[in-house]
Amino acid sequence: MQNSEFRQDMVSGDWVVVAPKRAARPEQFFSKTKRKRISKSKCPFEDPQKNGNDEPVLLYTDEKTWTLQVIPNKFPVLAHRELCAAKSEKGPYQVMEGVGHHDIVITRDHNTNFAHLSDFMADIVFKAFKERYVAMMHDACVKYVSIFHNWGASAGASIYHPHFQILSLPIIPPDVFRSLRGSAGYFEKHGTCVHCTMIGFEKKKKLRVIYENKEAIVFAPFVSREPFELRVFPKKHLPYFEDTDERTMKYIVDALQKALLLLEVQLHDPDYNFFIHTAPIRDKEKYGHYHWHIEIQPKTSIAAGFELGTGVEVNVVDPDDAVAMLRGEDKKKEMRGKKNAI
Repeated sequence: MQNSEFRQDMVSGDWVVVAPKRAARPEQFFSKTKRKRISKSKCPFEDPQKNGNDEPVLLYTDEKTWTLQVIPNKFPVLAHRELCAAKSEKGPYQVMEGVGHHDIVITRDHNTNFAHLSDFMADIVFKAFKERYVAMMHDACVKYVSIFHNWGASAGASIYHPHFQILSLPIIPPDVFRSLRGSAGYFEKHGTCVHCTMIGFEKKKKLRVIYENKEAIVFAPFVSREPFELRVFPKKHLPYFEDTDERTMKYIVDALQKALLLLEVQLHDPDYNFFIHTAPIRDKEKYGHYHWHIEIQPKTSIAAGFELGTGVEVNVVDPDDAVAMLRGEDKKKEMRGKKNAI
């Protein structure tokens, strides 16, 4: 790709500019600083209860100690109440109480992030996600459950010890709402799932796929908002995270780990966020058109005036090139060039 190009997201309808000439060399996206490790003695998650956290709401153990625990966040974005969030007005403004749940999911090993967990422990993390998700579904006040992971300070992680977060919300978040609306519109027009269409196209072209197994696929979206953005999809059409069977979930977890490992190796361990987009928990008959997935966004760029002022994201890496780099194809090409020169 030689020139800049506007690309429209099939789901949201948003426009993105892919501007590869604004990037210098791929090395500019390498993580510039070595990840700072915090000693276990100073870590509040090494012994959560000793450090003033509440007792676990969910606990996994082995024969010796806990392997994973879910605790209420000590500093929650939303706080649980027995009553649902009340709406009110402040002059012309609509407001609602900040009512919900905010959990922290903590794995035992202080230095092992999700990409390096054993298959068993990675599966346990997603079992815990699902168990807490289902528990929150029984709260009549909850409309949506958000599951995400911040890895590294620039991605919003204030604590080094690997952990994940689950928030229940009394609203459907704006990004999810737009995704649902776009998915519904595409289904009404074409009679099929927009994400299934993407998956079929990417499998056929094979340009942006970085990994797939029997049940899951990882690719860089054609309309990537950020350099090296990746998405993990179950191959079969599944609207709801919570309805995914154990076998399929294992393949999804495998794909997520493989994607994160590639980012770590090829981009020198960048900070990143991953989060789950799924159909809401209420009115389930309305969202059969949706396809749940995981989005991965490495922290390689900063939004500036144009992006903030227009809402149009500028991605300086062609997704095709991003995938080639993650596959290591650029290095292979360079080595072939050196060999031919000799």
